[in-house]
Amino acid sequence: MEIKHGFLVINKDKGLTSHDCVKQIRKLINIKKVGHTGTLDPEVTGTLPIAIGSATRFIQYLPQGKTYIGQIKLGIKTNTDDIHGEIISQKDWPKITHYQLDKYLDHFRGIIKQIPPKVSSIHVNGERAYKKAFNNEIFELAPREVKIDELILMKWDPKSGIINIKIKCSAGTYIRSIARDLGKILNSEGCLLLLKRISACGFHEKNSIKISDIKKDKDKIKNFIIPTISALEHISTLVLENEEDINFWQTGRAVKVDINNYFNECKNASDFEKVIKVIDNRKNLLGVGFLNEDHNYINPKLVLNAK
Repeated sequence: MEIKHGFLVINKDKGLTSHDCVKQIRKLINIKKVGHTGTLDPEVTGTLPIAIGSATRFIQYLPQGKTYIGQIKLGIKTNTDDIHGEIISQKDWPKITHYQLDKYLDHFRGIIKQIPPKVSSIHVNGERAYKKAFNNEIFELAPREVKIDELILMKWDPKSGIINIKIKCSAGTYIRSIARDLGKILNSEGCLLLLKRISACGFHEKNSIKISDIKKDKDKIKNFIIPTISALEHISTLVLENEEDINFWQTGRAVKVDINNYFNECKNASDFEKVIKVIDNRKNLLGVGFLNEDHNYINPKLVLNAK
């Protein structure tokens, strides 16, 4: 089994940190250059994309949206904003209908500002917030702007106070904060009960594999490796067809391009400001770059197999 580059989508089990997963994959495939595309809390399960080899250089160019399914428990407030923390207070929740609850969820749809949980990996004066929280330090976190593209109320059980939701959101969104803040606007309390990520950075749960399954049969892993170029399908493509252009590219020099020939998929001026993936006529990924101001040269930003 020889794996050099690409993405592996892990179906993370509860209790594992994202770093734990990276460490185990690094050991299983015997490759040092391994990294994850974004932290998944230990208590959260589901989709954790892992970059291998040169794919680690392309993480910043992946789609940033994420989708979760989860449960919110009304009536309980904890110091971590999830059910695993210490209970601080309890309060009855209102008797409302499914329709009324869905209207309250409008507060969390679109672009919103939220304060992250104090038990989080946010940096505060050079230190992780969760370390300060566990040391009982007094500090405040500033509100952060996030985008909730979709928030669906899947089920509401007024007897137990449990809400089932599906949420599609931007990177940096804390579902625990939504649970906490929903409790507040309902004049109650709220915390996250369960959470599973079903997609992240363009990767989906259906293409994932558990680390425990890899340990049972290491050869399985090769069937789950996603080529880096496949992970960049959302990016416009420039094909370099002659050796001179490829040589220019691999030596870090700008390559002259004809927009009309190569960028038919660009619809408006803003498209020309976006990153472009560069390949050869055999569909080998050469890197990514950006057009110059006059849109007649592409400047290398990331070059594979540089000379």
